[in-house]
Amino acid sequence: MKKTRYFTLMIFAIILFGTLAGGFYGRKVQATPPGAEQIRATDIESSFTEALNIVETHYVDEIKHENLTKASIQNMLRTLDPHSNYFDSKEFQELQSEQHSQFFGIGVTINRRNNRVFILSAIKGTPAEQAGLRYGDAILKVNDKPAIEWSTQEVLEHVRGPKGEPVEIEVERAGVPKPLTFKIVRDAVPLPSIRNSYMIKPGVGYIALVGGFNHTTEDELLQAMESLKSQGMKSMVLDLRNNPGGLLTQAIKVSNVFLQKGQSVVSVKGRDKAIESRVYEATNSNPEDIPLVILINRSTASASEIVAGAVQDHDRGIIVGDSSFGKGLVQTVFRLPYGSGLTLTTAKYYTPSGRLIQRDYSGLSFYEYYTRHFKKDGAKEPVGEKHRTDSGRDVYSGGGIKPDVEVKLSEFTTIKAKLFNATFAFARELTTGLVPGQSQFKINRTTFNHKLTEDEYVINDKVVAAFQTFIANKPDFKVTDAQLNENLDYVKRRIREEVVTAAYGTEVGTQVLLEGDEQTLRAINELPNAKQLAEARNRK
Repeated sequence: MKKTRYFTLMIFAIILFGTLAGGFYGRKVQATPPGAEQIRATDIESSFTEALNIVETHYVDEIKHENLTKASIQNMLRTLDPHSNYFDSKEFQELQSEQHSQFFGIGVTINRRNNRVFILSAIKGTPAEQAGLRYGDAILKVNDKPAIEWSTQEVLEHVRGPKGEPVEIEVERAGVPKPLTFKIVRDAVPLPSIRNSYMIKPGVGYIALVGGFNHTTEDELLQAMESLKSQGMKSMVLDLRNNPGGLLTQAIKVSNVFLQKGQSVVSVKGRDKAIESRVYEATNSNPEDIPLVILINRSTASASEIVAGAVQDHDRGIIVGDSSFGKGLVQTVFRLPYGSGLTLTTAKYYTPSGRLIQRDYSGLSFYEYYTRHFKKDGAKEPVGEKHRTDSGRDVYSGGGIKPDVEVKLSEFTTIKAKLFNATFAFARELTTGLVPGQSQFKINRTTFNHKLTEDEYVINDKVVAAFQTFIANKPDFKVTDAQLNENLDYVKRRIREEVVTAAYGTEVGTQVLLEGDEQTLRAINELPNAKQLAEARNRK
């Protein structure tokens, strides 16, 4: 208890002195009179210590210092900006593991559907696959703790753990009368940046760089491109949708693959003299000249916005989709005692044309900042300062990266939400052979690294009729015939996606969805324009 209380006071003092002095670990701002920082810091630290003493002495329940420390530091940092953050020892270890593209667990893709957490796929070569966990298994218990009410994140927290330690998982499997129990030893699980890579149509390669920018990102991209070129890739769609960002160094390396030597990638500007303002330039004397379209959306953030912004400013490729998140603050990672750490904003990102990526967060709560960018139809985005690309096109700062070709996805209606859950429940029974007359859809095991063809697992009228019978007597799923017919293409694609996921894994299942994805289809259609852009660049 003494150690945790001391830690609370120490961390508070570190952040306090660094914040008041305009930097970290007591750096001073020259305009502040000598000694002023110490006076203010002493007053505030005394107040904090007194408040902590009162809480410890008089609060009705026993104090958990770790929770108190975490909450106080996080709330303090959030008064600065939405991205400075504190991590306890467990979270900090997970952060470092993700940056190294792996963690320790069992190797499953899971999601909460129909009020339970289900396994969607076991990852190839991981303990989960070797143990026999499979698509559609509903997680009932983890280490004898009931997990039915848990969120996806709660299940992940209990399943992950130290390498070499066992975890026991109890599941319900469709068609099996009693729960099944698996005792699995945790091991390293890959966490790659690139989650999908295949020939989406003849001559067109698709690469989904959606897993963040980690230490292996550039290598993964180059390997994926080399593989697709061997399959005849002549143009490329790079999907950065839902990419949360990551390491600045890797964003620069990925941009360097496509930009000419000497072209700027990003500039970093900080207030603290110890954080040097710097312009990062491409160093590749033989960059890829393949026609390029990049997909972005509202969840494309940080490092992925650096790549999209650099490509757009230098007219190297066409950006398709929706405006990106708008996260242009640079965090420096500081290690703290007892294995914890914090990320503190120390600079800002600017694109080659001088655009500030970061959108305004003044006057917004933490919740508002992360939800406000999802605007209703017709709402106008704020327009920032105007800049120009290499060819003279107008681009604007603030609010993230705006696409060259804007494509809004169709609305996810209440009916589609019902059908999403219903198709999963149906496919779970379909792939275990429980749907009469549809034995051809029974999946005994997942086959990885499969190239999907159009004639596999076709969802015909008989399957749709079986689905209609399945949902007829289920109030949670029940939709009218008119509603079903109106969304028939969506239902067919969803059922096929689930079946293909069971048969070949989540990566191949996602390929089914991309066949009807408006943004992806538009990206493919824009490739001739991207080719013209690349040719014009090569003529310079």
